[in-house]
Amino acid sequence: MPHRNRRLAAVLLVVALVGTLASCTRSTATTSGEYVTGDGLITVVSPADREEAPDIAGETLDGERLELSQFAGKTLVVNVWGSWCPPCRKEAPALIEVSKQYADQDVQFVGIAIREEAAASRAFSDRVGMPYPSISDPSSQTLLGFVDSLPSQAIPTTWVIDDQGRVAARVLDDVTASTLAGLIDEVKSGEVRQSDG
Repeated sequence: MPHRNRRLAAVLLVVALVGTLASCTRSTATTSGEYVTGDGLITVVSPADREEAPDIAGETLDGERLELSQFAGKTLVVNVWGSWCPPCRKEAPALIEVSKQYADQDVQFVGIAIREEAAASRAFSDRVGMPYPSISDPSSQTLLGFVDSLPSQAIPTTWVIDDQGRVAARVLDDVTASTLAGLIDEVKSGEVRQSDG
């Protein structure tokens, strides 16, 4: 029965995502409990309460196989995006900047391009000069992997996964370079600062 409930939750998440992603809206949902949250768009999980990240896998925009497990031991930044999404286009320069800033610090960026074919995603990635790989996921199925930790509720969504493979933070909005760098530093340090919000 628990497996059936989890499957039902996953189906409901897909239905919710289709509605949310269709309009590329922003979420203002808040979280509670063991999560530290500011305005509801950024969620940071204390190390003791982090859930294991899913081993997302798929074909990159260049047609190569990629699995998150390839980057075991590194801090991961996973960003869900689509070239059709204005906030995704807006945040792309910040992600590129921070990926270069942390390139030699055991931080790996991975994109998940959803709701479009690889050719459209690749054209955008090439145009803006994304230096990291993206998985092509026209069906958005990879997002179901996060249902047990911090599910995506909007696009763009960015997760920071700690070097032990646990989901440590999520941003449900376009992210600035300073915010993302701060989250990465916080996750790498192993400390969670209390939020005022």
